This record gives sequence, structure tokens and C-alpha cells, in this order.
Amino acid sequence: MRRDLTDIHPGRQRTALAAAALVTVPAFAIRFGDLDAAAPVEALLFGLAIVGAAFAISWAAEVSQLDISAGLAIAILALIAVLPEYAVSFVFAWEGGNAVERFGASCPPVDRSPCSLVLANMTGANRLLIGLGWSLVVFLAWYRMRRRNPGVRPSTEIRLRREHSIELGFLAVATIYSLTLPLRSSISAVDAVVLVALFVGYTIRISRAPAEEPDLVGPAAYLGSFRTSSRRAAVVVMFVASAAVIVLFAEPFAHSLVATGAELRISEFLLVQWLAPLASEAPELIVAGLFAWRLNTDAGLGTLVSSKVNQWTLLVGTLPIVFAVASSSMHGLPIETVQRQEVLLTAAQSFFAVAVLANLRLGLVEAAALFGLFWAQFVIGAVIPERMHGTERIVVSVCYLALGAGILLRDRRRLPTLVRDAFVASYAELSRERLQDSLEEAGSAPPPAPREP
Repeated sequence: MRRDLTDIHPGRQRTALAAAALVTVPAFAIRFGDLDAAAPVEALLFGLAIVGAAFAISWAAEVSQLDISAGLAIAILALIAVLPEYAVSFVFAWEGGNAVERFGASCPPVDRSPCSLVLANMTGANRLLIGLGWSLVVFLAWYRMRRRNPGVRPSTEIRLRREHSIELGFLAVATIYSLTLPLRSSISAVDAVVLVALFVGYTIRISRAPAEEPDLVGPAAYLGSFRTSSRRAAVVVMFVASAAVIVLFAEPFAHSLVATGAELRISEFLLVQWLAPLASEAPELIVAGLFAWRLNTDAGLGTLVSSKVNQWTLLVGTLPIVFAVASSSMHGLPIETVQRQEVLLTAAQSFFAVAVLANLRLGLVEAAALFGLFWAQFVIGAVIPERMHGTERIVVSVCYLALGAGILLRDRRRLPTLVRDAFVASYAELSRERLQDSLEEAGSAPPPAPREP
């Protein structure tokens, strides 16, 4: 059955789809034509192509929710939306492995080595997702509630459904494990097995979620209005075409970023850590922002939490595998001093984020703390002497860990329920509260609870 096109604005959505395709054209011209461009221009054009592909693939992933279970759809959406991030990280991991094959058991100990850059990209993406993404959902929802009801004081927090305890539980386990990574000299095959196993367990757990009607927005809503056969064909075409663009341009984008840093005398590490993730994470952040703008905060924040699980398990876990294959050895991905601090800061931020969301609520104050601490590293780093650089990472990490520990201590009675909901409770039990809320809104009394045998 076709969907109602009211309020979808088909012309506008077709324009968006066309724009996502057209921004890839200059990249094709440079990659396969005889055109030469400066490194910054190449970085811009290859980055735009990846952004266009990322938008297209995220729209296709959203539409796929019409054909698979709700929980699995969210996980697949979150996974596919960060494919560009995986592609760029894998480029540096592969080159790092090649460097080890040439130079020995470790990469050259310089900031621009491929090993340092792969960790730069991974840590930057993870911190952007929480520091900007999670807080963005809360800020936008609060602003929209103020505008919608001018005379009413808006709620200062958003609430996740109980089913999201699953994502939060697996994220908590991955975070606790990740706090041990800065104590190592490398991310090894053992770490890969543990983290990938966590992702597999998470996928199996959420695949049991019941199917439900997704809340599609923008081009995804337009594609969802197609007949079933046309919709599925469009989704397959978009998946294949977008994946091809990402595979074709991830490597030249990564190389052009490094060349841009050298040409403009900007740290390659900073460019790869923040510019590359901004390009790859932009569609996901925009989709979450659109959900928040429509006050569907559960979908907005829930998708970002699921993405964080993907990045903190599958992405981190597969990097040493790619590195080992490229190096033709069992060497783990090396972690130098600066990278060890970056991994610590990223793990500490994740710990604080899990703590503030353990009660399935994220308030305005907590969102401001996530946002403020994200920027604190840059502010402190800008004011301290150069010889003390690195101190800011340690200081902010300690703040994250101390605040997170305090919140968990305050909410310690909630933790056993969270653990049970994450790993034991059935989806029928997890969704019971939502069913009761729906019945109350409809004016019906909830059914009696089943009698225990």
C-alpha cells in the first residue's frame, strides 16, 4: 500500500536526492579524469562526495525499517550511517599495517604515521557523536518545545523508551572494557575478538524486537511512499551506488587530508581527527536533529546511542584485524603516548555518557555538561604552554570519570534494573510500559498483568 504524500513535498525530496548524487560528480572528474587540483580542493571535493553518499545511504537505511524488525532496523541504520567512518579508518589501518611490514614491529613514531591517524579518526568520530550529537538532540527538543508552547515552561529532559536499555547495557560493557585499552601498548587480536563478539551479541539481542511503523522524515519519507517493489529496488540501488562512492573516494579523501595538512602547515592529526568525522557523521547528526525538531526525541537519541555502540565495538574491534592483515602478522595496532591519551579521553567520555543516561533520561544540564566538556579540551589546550600539551586530555578525562562515578553512585539502585532490562528481559516486558501509555492516551484501561505461576 502506498503512503500518503501529504506534507512530504515530493519535489523538494527529489531535489535533495538529486543533490546527493550531483555532489559526487566533481570527485569522479578528479579521480578518473585528467584534472589536477590542489590538495585542499581535492579534500573538499572528495569529502563532499562522501557526504552525498552518506546522506543517500542513511536515507536508504531508514526506509529499510519498513521491511525488518524495529530494533534491528535501528542497528542497521546506525551501522550503515557510519560506513564512511569505517572506510576512512580502514584506509589508515591498512596503511599502518603496510608501514609495520616495511619498518618492523611498530609504525614510525611520528604524529603523521598511519597508525596514529587511524586512532585520530576513530577517537574524533566517537567524541563528536556524544559531545555534539547527544547534546544537539536535547537542545533542539527544548527549543522546539519552548516555541510550540510559549506560555508553558518546557521540560528540561528527554526520555528514552525502556527498550533502549539494551543499547545502553552493551555500550556500558564496551566502555568498561575500553577503559583498559590505554593501559596497553597496542589494540590486539584479543581486543578484536572481545569487541566484535559484543557487537554480535548486541545484534542478536535487538534482532528480536517486534516490527513497528517507523517515523520517516525527508527523502526517506518520500521513498517510503513508493510501492513495495519500487521502494525495495530504490533502496538496493542507493545502497550499492553509495557504497561504491565511499569505497572509491575514501582513500583519496584520506590522502588529500594528510596532504592538505602538510601544504597548509596544519596538524594532519587534527584534520583527520575532526574534519573527516564531520564529513562522515554529518548525515547522521542531521537525521537525529530532524527527529529532535519534530520532537521525536526517542528516535533521534536512540539512533545516536546505537551508532555509538557500533563504533565502540565493531569499528574499534575491526581496526586491529585490518591492521594485522595488511602487515601479514599478528601485531596489534600500536598505541603511542598521544594516542593512548586520546583513547583514554574517548573512553572516559563514554563512561560519563553512560552514567548520565543510565536512568534513560538526558536533561538539559547533563547535555550542557556533555557539550561543555567536549569543548573544554580545546579551550584548555589553547591556554596552556606548548610543553604541557597533553595535560588537557588527562584533566578532562579525570573530570569525566569523576562525574560519571558520582552519578552512578547516586543512581546505584537503578543499575540492577538496567542490567536486567539490557540482557535478560523480553521485548514484551520492555514494551509493556509503552503499551500502557498508549492505552491511557486512547482512554482505555491497560490489561491486567499476567498472574505469576
